[in-house]
Amino acid sequence: SIGPGELVVVMGPSGSGKSTLLNLMAGLDRASSGRVIDAREDHGRLTEPALARHRRRHVGMIFQFFNLLDDLTVMDNVALPAQLNRERSGEARARAVALCHRLRIADKVNRHPATLSGGERQRVAIARALINRPELLLADEPTGALDTANGEAVLDLLLDLNRAGQTLVLVTHDPRLAERCRGRLVALLDGRLEWAPRPTAGVAG
Repeated sequence: SIGPGELVVVMGPSGSGKSTLLNLMAGLDRASSGRVIDAREDHGRLTEPALARHRRRHVGMIFQFFNLLDDLTVMDNVALPAQLNRERSGEARARAVALCHRLRIADKVNRHPATLSGGERQRVAIARALINRPELLLADEPTGALDTANGEAVLDLLLDLNRAGQTLVLVTHDPRLAERCRGRLVALLDGRLEWAPRPTAGVAG
C-alpha cells in the first residue's frame, strides 16, 4: 500500500523481481494472482485498451535506458503522451515547454536524443513521464546508466519532485542511493518481500 506523496524505494539483487513489480504497478504486465489497484481501478477488471488509457492518465514511468524515440525531437518526445491522451497539440506542447524549463533542458527542445548527454536524456524521459500529471511516478534504476555526477543530479531532481508532493516509487540496487532517498524501503528477494515496514504518513524529505 502506497499513500499519496509517499516515497518508496524498492531494493533487491538482479532477478529479484524489482522491474516486474514496477511493470505490474504500471499495468504493463498482468498479475497471475493477487490484485493491483491504482487510482481506485482494479487492473484485473480492465480491458487492454482501458488499462492503456488508465496508465496514460495516472502513471508516469522512467526507465534506466531512457526509452526515447530517436527520430523525434525532445519536444515531440515529451509531448507525445499528452497527444496520445487526445490533448490539443498546442496545449501539450506548451506544457512540454514548461516542463523542459523546469528540468533545465529548454535549450534542447529542438534537438534529437542521440545528440544529448545521458543526464540530459534522462531529464527528457522525466519530463515525458510528468507530462500527463501522473498521480504515481515509477522510476526503474533511473541513475543506473549515468555517471556519478549526472546520477546525483537526476536523483536530486526526483527527490525535489517528491518533496513537492509527487508520489514516487524508485527501484535501485544501490544501497547508497537508497540511503539518500530517506523513503520507505521495500526489499525483494526471489520475487518475495523480504522486508517492508508499514507506510508512514506525509511526504519524504
